[in-house]
Amino acid sequence: MKMNKVLGSAALASLLLALPAFAQEVAVDAAEVVEEVASIDTGDTAWMIVSTLLVIMMTIPGVALFYGGLVRAKNVLSVVTQVFGAFSMIALLWVAYGYSLAFSGPSEGGLSAFIGDFSNLFLANVTPDSVSGTLPELVFVVFQLTFACITAALVVGGIAERMKFGAVMAFLAIWFTFSYLPIAHMVWSGAGLFFNMGALDFAGGTVVHINSGVAAVVAAIVLGPRMGYLKEPIAPHNLIFVYVGASLLWVGWFGFNAGSALGANGLAAQAFLNTITAPAAAGIAWAIGEKITRGHASALGFVSGAVAGLVAITPAAGFAGTFGSIVLGAVAGFACLWAVVSLKPALKYDDSLDVFGIHGVGGIVGAIGTAIVAAPSLGGFGAEDYAMGGQLVTQVLAVVVAIVWSAVVTVVAMLIVKALFGGARVSEASESDGLDLTTHGERAYN
Repeated sequence: MKMNKVLGSAALASLLLALPAFAQEVAVDAAEVVEEVASIDTGDTAWMIVSTLLVIMMTIPGVALFYGGLVRAKNVLSVVTQVFGAFSMIALLWVAYGYSLAFSGPSEGGLSAFIGDFSNLFLANVTPDSVSGTLPELVFVVFQLTFACITAALVVGGIAERMKFGAVMAFLAIWFTFSYLPIAHMVWSGAGLFFNMGALDFAGGTVVHINSGVAAVVAAIVLGPRMGYLKEPIAPHNLIFVYVGASLLWVGWFGFNAGSALGANGLAAQAFLNTITAPAAAGIAWAIGEKITRGHASALGFVSGAVAGLVAITPAAGFAGTFGSIVLGAVAGFACLWAVVSLKPALKYDDSLDVFGIHGVGGIVGAIGTAIVAAPSLGGFGAEDYAMGGQLVTQVLAVVVAIVWSAVVTVVAMLIVKALFGGARVSEASESDGLDLTTHGERAYN
C-alpha cells in the first residue's frame, strides 16, 4: 500500500514536471501552424507583382491604343486621355475607399451581402506586414486596383467622341462607387451575395465585362448618337494602333486571368493556357463568320474576335479545361460578331467602340458558359459533386442581377452628370471640330 502511494506520488511528480515541457512543445507546434498558414510565399508574390504589371499594361497603353485607333483622327487624344484619366482617378478612389467597400466588413448581417464597410478606409490596418493568403495584403490590394481601373477605362469606349471630359470623369467616379464596388463585393467577397450563392467568376466576367459593357451601352443611349451616325461612314483612323492595342491586351490578359489564381501554381498554368486557346478560337470564328456573311475576313474583325474570346474565357479561366476553352471562345466569336454586325444596327444605339457587343455579350456568353465548361464530365474543374443544371441557374441569376444593377446605376449617374454640367455632351461645333482640339487644345497629327 505504502509502495503504491510512493509510486503514485512519483508518477504525479513526473507528470507535473513534464507539463511545462509539454506545454512549450504544444506552443511551438501551434506557432509553426500559424506561421505556415500566414506565411508569405515569395514565388506567389513575385508572380502576382508581375501579373499586376501585366494588367496595368492592358489599360495603359493597351486599351488606350485599341480605342485610340478605333476613333477618328480628330478624337484620338481625347479618348486616350479619358483612359489615362480614368485609370488615375480610379486608382486614387480605390485606395481611399474602394478596397474597403469591396473586400472589408463583417462576414454576415446588415448590408454585408451587398457592400463592405469603411474599416480599411485609406488602407487603414493594411501594412507591409499584413498577409492575405500567401501574399502581402498590399499586393492583393494593388492587383485588385488594376481590375477596377481597367473596368472604368473600358466604359470610355461606349461614350467616345461626344462627351465632355469633366462629365466623363464625374460619371465614372459615381458609377465606380455604386456599381463596380457592390458587384465586386457580391462576387468576390466571402460575405457577398453571389459568392455565397456559388456563382463562378474566376477573373471578372461579371464584375468587369458585363458590368462595363452594360454601363457603356446604357450611357451611350442616354447620351445619344454621334453626329452623322448611320448616315455617314465613321471609320477607325488607324488600324495599326488597333492591332498593337489588341496585342497588348492579349499579353496583359495573362496577368488578368492567370494572376487570378493568386499564386504561381497549376491553376495559374491552366488559366494561362486557356488565355491562349480561347481567343485564338474566337478570332478564327469571327473571321469565318465575316467571310460567310460579308464576303471577307477583316483584320479588324480578327483582333475584335480575339478580344471577344479573351472576355469570354475570363470568368471560366480557372474552371474550364483546354477543350472547353476552345469551344467557349468559338461560341463567343460568333455571338459577338452577331452583336456588333446585326444587333447594334437593328437597335440603332451608338455604342461607339462596341463595348457592349464585345465585352457585354462576350461576358454574358462566358459567365453562362462557365456553368457548362466547368463540369468535370466535360473536362472542367468544378467540384466532384458538380451539378451543371443548378450552376447554370445560379450563373444566369448573377448575370441578370449584374445587368440590372449596372443599368440602373448608369442611368442615375448620367442624369446626375447632366444636371451638374448643364448637359453631358459637347457642343455640335466642338463635336464637328473634334475633341482633341476643342477639349485639350492639341492635335494628334500636325
